[in-house]
Amino acid sequence: MENPVTPETELAQLREQRAALRLRHAQALTSLMEERADLRGVHALADHFDEAVRWTA
Repeated sequence: MENPVTPETELAQLREQRAALRLRHAQALTSLMEERADLRGVHALADHFDEAVRWTA
């Protein structure tokens, strides 16, 4: 017998997916900024998140 999908379990799954996507995007941005130093200063928001990730590491 399968567990029924409740709003609570669906919400928990969505939160997990969002957290995984956020982590994947942060990793990709950090990797890109490491590979392409010429991109620094091009987009203020990307610079902000790149610095934020480095400060939390």
